[in-house]
Amino acid sequence: MDEEYDVIVLGTGLKECILSGLLSVDGLKVLHMDRNDYYGGESTSLNLNQLWKRFKGGDSPPAELGQSKDYNVDMVPKFMMANGALVRVLIHTNVTKYLNFKAVDGSYVYNKGKVHKVPATDVEALKSPLMGLFEKRRARKFFIYVQDYDDNDPKSKEGLDLNKVPAKDVISKKYGLDDNTVDFIGHALALYRDDSYLDQPAIDFIKRVKLYAESLARFAGGSPYIYPMYGLGELPQAFARLSAVYGGTYMLNKPECKVEFEDGKAIGVTSEGETAKCKKVVCDPSYLPDKVKAVGKVARAICIMSHPIPHTNDAHSTQVILPQKQLGRKSDMYLFCCSYSHNVAPKGKFIAFVTTEAETDNPETELKPGIDLLGPVDQIFFDTYDRYEPTNDGADDHCFISTSYDATTHFESTVQDVIAMYSKITGKSLDLSVDLSAASASNDE
Repeated sequence: MDEEYDVIVLGTGLKECILSGLLSVDGLKVLHMDRNDYYGGESTSLNLNQLWKRFKGGDSPPAELGQSKDYNVDMVPKFMMANGALVRVLIHTNVTKYLNFKAVDGSYVYNKGKVHKVPATDVEALKSPLMGLFEKRRARKFFIYVQDYDDNDPKSKEGLDLNKVPAKDVISKKYGLDDNTVDFIGHALALYRDDSYLDQPAIDFIKRVKLYAESLARFAGGSPYIYPMYGLGELPQAFARLSAVYGGTYMLNKPECKVEFEDGKAIGVTSEGETAKCKKVVCDPSYLPDKVKAVGKVARAICIMSHPIPHTNDAHSTQVILPQKQLGRKSDMYLFCCSYSHNVAPKGKFIAFVTTEAETDNPETELKPGIDLLGPVDQIFFDTYDRYEPTNDGADDHCFISTSYDATTHFESTVQDVIAMYSKITGKSLDLSVDLSAASASNDE
């Protein structure tokens, strides 16, 4: 281990693995280490025995749940937007050749006590029970504006400078959409986690809604999302293979992994008495706890069920977003459901997650509105974990620390953190102009 590396990456969580892959492809010499003997860190994937041991202690799970090896339960489950930044990263690094994706069946939103399909096009707006007759017509006009919008065509902007006009002026003043419609478009299509976007320039909002609609059209399925067969646990291993192709080195089961400093700057990592030197360290918050601060807590329920989520058209994989206003909360709640159709559970079994940013110390009570939408569950596990953000400046100490995973059940915020870290580490922006057709996903059952 006495070699010198450009970057040492600590932890094999999704963010660290993606960065390791991107840096390897850039030609940097990367050493990737993990104190655990498995890939994934906080975002690992567990079989049934591992799940049971972690949340219920040493007992063996009931036989009626099926074979342990048929379960691949992601601890941080997140769907990928079909045309989103993560898929672009996967294509950019050519990791797609190691993975098989499948389209996700459904995308739903909770509104006035009921679960509805998220309308994302002018045609769907006219059919949606979320809106009355006149509101449907207004929504249809808004969706046509979004579909026709083109950065390079001034006519498509209809006289609006979207870099200056706030989102609320476009959606409420220009198109006259009511608060109820604004709520589901902002949270279930544009995937904002609060309402501060309404006062920001509208360009980001319009691009997010357009990304949703274009992703939805991509595989002509019921949602804009895709998910790997066997779950996200395949992703870190795919990036490990990629890194190896480019000369990167992976080492699991390396105890301690102590970052060494000289004059306040990271210069290497020591494990088992050996030190590997490096110019920069990339890691998750657990490796440098004195350079991060707790900024919140995620509450989650992990459920094993024998049926799909009710009112989702029997979708074998789906996301339901419960906007904060609908629940009288400060943060949205998310339902994630996947099943044997993505090979994450035995035949006839479904895995559902209910997640939210914790606002109390009682996850069981707090998650109840989401759990109540699931119907009968075979098993339920409750869990909370702290969210951390770095407090250091990587330019000063050469340490680049990822933020913890948030409560969302999609990848959009996670990949933004990765892209921002990449720019800080390399001093350049990540070029994600790729041929999206290089990633395909099957629709079939």
